Amino acid sequence: MISLRPGDSPSTPGVPPATPGAPPAGVRARAVARRIAGAPAAVSLVGALLLTTLVMLAVGVDPALAYPALLRGALLDGNLEYTLAAYVPTLGMAAAFAIPLRAGEFNLGGDGQLALGGITAAALALSTGGAGSFAVPLAGAVLAGALLAALSAPLRTRLGVPAIVSTLLLSAPAVSLASYLARFPLAEQGTGLAQTPLLPDAARLPALGGSTYLTIGLPLVAVLAVLWLFADARTVPGYEIRALGANREFARYGGVRVNRLAALTLAAGGAFGGLVGGLIVLGAPYRFVDGALTAPGYTFTAIAAVLLAAGRPLAVPAAVALLTIVQAGGQGMEREAGVPSQLTQIVQGLIIVIVAVAAVARARSPRRQA
Repeated sequence: MISLRPGDSPSTPGVPPATPGAPPAGVRARAVARRIAGAPAAVSLVGALLLTTLVMLAVGVDPALAYPALLRGALLDGNLEYTLAAYVPTLGMAAAFAIPLRAGEFNLGGDGQLALGGITAAALALSTGGAGSFAVPLAGAVLAGALLAALSAPLRTRLGVPAIVSTLLLSAPAVSLASYLARFPLAEQGTGLAQTPLLPDAARLPALGGSTYLTIGLPLVAVLAVLWLFADARTVPGYEIRALGANREFARYGGVRVNRLAALTLAAGGAFGGLVGGLIVLGAPYRFVDGALTAPGYTFTAIAAVLLAAGRPLAVPAAVALLTIVQAGGQGMEREAGVPSQLTQIVQGLIIVIVAVAAVARARSPRRQA
């Protein structure tokens, strides 16, 4: 039986001792999750900014011009509203990845949960004519995302397929299913575009004030994020999830129903993914457009933000805000400083690489091997 060493706790886990032979893929994935949770976020941030600055200098761009242009493109010149609108789905997808990660599971199926939630919301809104306002389509989107993610649980417990694999494999057919529905059964007639008709007015999310992009999705996601932070830090299930992520056998010995709790965390993550899909579709342009939900890369940005925050719930909203600013300000940086906006994707990729390197370094440090 694997147990916590003296001084370890569910929030500051140790790495299980090595055993003869290669461990199963699911065990290795959970070990990586524990190492990520112990990695310092400052190292990833400083390292990514340093390497990004070196890239700018290598291509002949003055960082003193590029970084201010990035901030203006995200926060000034009337762009703040758009940045806040991008923050909402990114934060939701960050929760979709971070909640299972807290239990030592990787949910890489965010795109599938996002697309399936979006097409479900559109289908319900069109079929009901908006009856029940936006609540019914939004609830359907949440349920669709949760069910898709929860399918990974029996695949792991019954067939031994790790969640890091099954969630990713289930994502592709879910995206394809949403694309098929938008192109054929639910397609808008008379156009060559892969999109649904406009949703009924009653099913559309109310805008905040006179905003074009911001809807009540912003306060809704904010409230849900606060509830998640409270549940993680102040409730018994939150403690059990942390114990599960720290040491699965320790949690099992303590009476935690390991398989059921892992399934619930995956379902909770999928619910956030489906919610984001519903919020996007029920907002402007008030229809499901094939590819429009996955093209912005909300899932990838969210994963980078959670890794930057080292999986710590309190740090996730701030990390999401930082990467949203970087991504939204990329266009301004390209206009004013001549830096390609694709550089923002490089920054996110560097964060993931640095976090992975830091996790491996922690695992191989003499103190860990002692």
